[in-house]
Amino acid sequence: MQKPDYYEHEEFQNRLRKLEEIKQLGIDPYPPTFSPENTAQQLHTKWLDKKTGISEEAEQEKTEKTSIAGRLVLFRGMGKNAFAQLQDETGRIQVMFNRNTTCVDGFQPSGEMSSLKFLEKKIDLGDFLGVEGYLFHTHKGELTLFAHRVKILCKSLLPLPDKYSGLADKGVRYRKRWLDLIANPDVVHTFVMRSRILELIRKYFHRLGFIEVETPVLQNTYGGASAKPFVTHLHALDQEMFLRISLEIPLKKLIAGGLLKVFEMGKVFRNEGIDRTHNPEFTELEAYAAYWDYNDMMQLVENLFEELALKLFNTTQLTFQKETEEVTIDLKTPWKRLSMKDSILTYAKINIDQMSEKELSDYLIKNTALDPKELQKASKGVLIAHTFEEFVEEHLIQPHHIIDHPIETTPLCKLHRDPKLKQERFVERFETFILGSEFCNSYTELNDPILQRELLEAQAEKRAAGNEEASPLDEEFLESICQGIPNTGGMGMGIDRLVMLLTKATSIRDVLFFPIMRPEE
Repeated sequence: MQKPDYYEHEEFQNRLRKLEEIKQLGIDPYPPTFSPENTAQQLHTKWLDKKTGISEEAEQEKTEKTSIAGRLVLFRGMGKNAFAQLQDETGRIQVMFNRNTTCVDGFQPSGEMSSLKFLEKKIDLGDFLGVEGYLFHTHKGELTLFAHRVKILCKSLLPLPDKYSGLADKGVRYRKRWLDLIANPDVVHTFVMRSRILELIRKYFHRLGFIEVETPVLQNTYGGASAKPFVTHLHALDQEMFLRISLEIPLKKLIAGGLLKVFEMGKVFRNEGIDRTHNPEFTELEAYAAYWDYNDMMQLVENLFEELALKLFNTTQLTFQKETEEVTIDLKTPWKRLSMKDSILTYAKINIDQMSEKELSDYLIKNTALDPKELQKASKGVLIAHTFEEFVEEHLIQPHHIIDHPIETTPLCKLHRDPKLKQERFVERFETFILGSEFCNSYTELNDPILQRELLEAQAEKRAAGNEEASPLDEEFLESICQGIPNTGGMGMGIDRLVMLLTKATSIRDVLFFPIMRPEE
């Protein structure tokens, strides 16, 4: 089998030679275990306001013995001493190696080859080391570990890229995320924040009595959103399967089964475009509560955002750079609520109630780049939704719940309880917008089995006519609705966009460890 090009590079060959020399000295360059007692951050935090007794010149008054492990990212020889930087997940710490005191596990000094000389000759930037020793502050005040014992934990064979020239290409950073994490501490911070956000979300829902569940990723019938699925084949049953596009349908089946409050955070897959806020594989949060409606869900959502902000930043006010200006948003509850029609009147100065279907269609044909043929045959509900998307969304900078949508926007939502809105075929749905982007979608869930069948059959007809994003008919779901499901509030939220907001990331790729990328040639 042909080896990759880097096998011929001089740096790889040099490191390979050093690896063999280390092995010949009887040292295992890949030992099975080492247990550091501290991280870099723990040591810096512990000794932030303290002074150690030991100095570079005097070894008396030593602090307690400790150990760390990490990747070697800097090494400077200075006569009888050498200074280095070890980097772990939490940060960096300085290490000092001494010609007379430091020893390397498995190495026997001989002649002029001291342990310090061994480290200078055989160790490279990128190698992992475990170090035991004593802490001191240098004359410049930098906390440093005086190395008494060093253990090689992993000999690296490829050099790290230069931080500035080697990782300037964002494609390389996204495709080879491990290099990005090594070179950019702020990237590590983003993903630590992501983990913290997921932890806080789980605690929030558990505190409110929700139970976390897991539903199938591979499904016989997909649904719950308007999206094109990924299709695969299950050989064991010789049948076509789909990667789920939403968590909704199985979670609502659980509510039909008698569970009162359920939520799930998991991957969903949509065979669609890739841009700043979309990745074909993304993490979704969905939650359903029996005997709730969309008003309860609005409160649930805004309370969640407020709590996350307070837990992470101790404030609900977050500042962002939006184009050429700085914008401060406030996540403090309660948030502004506007019906879709009122938002169009407020921000686009268009009174939907005073326009006929044809007038609205003509207006959109004249003032947007939407397909005129599609607009001419669209219902008024679809035209209202287009008007909102084209003229309103960008103005929703502060948190907004946009409520009461046309029924054409979803086949899974209950008709409005207000008789007038019900007659006009509006549903109890809201979408949450911040900084002009959608963050949440929620319904008072439809539990009328006859109307549900009617709406899903209409979706199936669209699919049969060539609309790949329309949902197929799910008879199992309809059966569960026929057997009874209580009035229910449900919500769905893209976790990646939420993390983008709270880490101030400008691209979804910055908050995904491994975003979808073209294979490297």
